Amino acid sequence: MLVGDLKKVIREIPDFPKPGINFYDITTLFADPAAFKTAVNKMVERYRGEKIDAFVGIEARGFILASIMAHTLETSLVLIRKPGKLPGNTLSESYDLEYGTNQVEIHEDAVEPGHRVVIVDDLLATGGTAGAAGKLLNRLDARVEGFAFLVELAFLNGREALGGRNVFSLITYE
Repeated sequence: MLVGDLKKVIREIPDFPKPGINFYDITTLFADPAAFKTAVNKMVERYRGEKIDAFVGIEARGFILASIMAHTLETSLVLIRKPGKLPGNTLSESYDLEYGTNQVEIHEDAVEPGHRVVIVDDLLATGGTAGAAGKLLNRLDARVEGFAFLVELAFLNGREALGGRNVFSLITYE
């Protein structure tokens, strides 16, 4: 299967979660073995040969992608979660939503200073969640080598919120 064929597998749901929003449902890609294999292999290949210490998955679908990437490339897997989900000492970072604010958290000892990390999530929309994840890793003195997304909604300009950092998106909707 070619990368260009992956868009055909992603279900588009108009007016969800509210009128005027077009929702791109990647669960249909996950359910299609050939599409899922193609997507993950392409994401892994993007980072093969690079010096990466950890892939950092953002809850929840970022966990799926980051865990496969970390396993295949033999790196650590680090989790960024919603508030109250991690035991032990954590750092938190708030970010804005169109209807309020939210937070993400990471363990204080999740990475060593200087570790090279790639932040992974399923979707880049406005960049709020990924931007907050980047700030958390900066606070831990990690080296954020980039961001990896299965899907990018380019029309929402999420890259701008990531401060000009290296962004890889497998599938882009303009």
